[in-house]
Amino acid sequence: MKCIIIEDQPPAQRILKKFIDDVDAVELIGVFSDALQAMEFLKTQPTDLMFLDIHLPKITGLDFLKSLPNAPHVILTTAFSEYALESYDLNVVDYLLKPFSFQRFLKAVAKVPVTSAPAEITNRAELQEVEKDYIYLKSGHEHIKIQLTDIVHIQADSDYTEVFLLEHKHLSNEPLRYWVETLPTKNFIRVHKSHIVNTDLIEKWVGNLIHVAGGSKIPIGRAFKEKFLAHIMN
Repeated sequence: MKCIIIEDQPPAQRILKKFIDDVDAVELIGVFSDALQAMEFLKTQPTDLMFLDIHLPKITGLDFLKSLPNAPHVILTTAFSEYALESYDLNVVDYLLKPFSFQRFLKAVAKVPVTSAPAEITNRAELQEVEKDYIYLKSGHEHIKIQLTDIVHIQADSDYTEVFLLEHKHLSNEPLRYWVETLPTKNFIRVHKSHIVNTDLIEKWVGNLIHVAGGSKIPIGRAFKEKFLAHIMN
């Protein structure tokens, strides 16, 4: 899958280059600091995917996207969430809020439609090989390696989150939204506005309470119950 980066900030360019380099299924063929440079490139070079910043000089990323008659697939990157609704009206693949993790980047790339069955099989397999079974949790000035299978549940605590393991817990600098976007959906599901659970460590649920390993009881929010039950029963 051939891709380009359209991003005017060198640090953001470097992060995307590193993430792309770590995924064999994706090949970087161009990096541009403004959309007009990229427009000329796209006229002659077949491109499958653009990582497109919204705030660019000369013309915004959204205006640039609207101007393209046959745009490649697009993953938007921005530090501002207020453009999310407008971006989905433009059929973008995903919307990455800076700063984003490698795991969140992988989830976005995995959503990109592919044109042929053999390529899809190959690309998905390569992406799965890159996905890790651990995560580095930022707690204060530390980055702590956590095995995903050890996470029992996560609870929002003001602007932070508490990550509960079987034997202890960590206070994370990240908001709950970060965990929703980062953790694999096959094992982790949001069951309440303030709670995520590891479905592999659910012991039972009674009414609107989930009993998890370690003895904690997690409430099921009314808005999340239908999705939770569908996830558990499938």
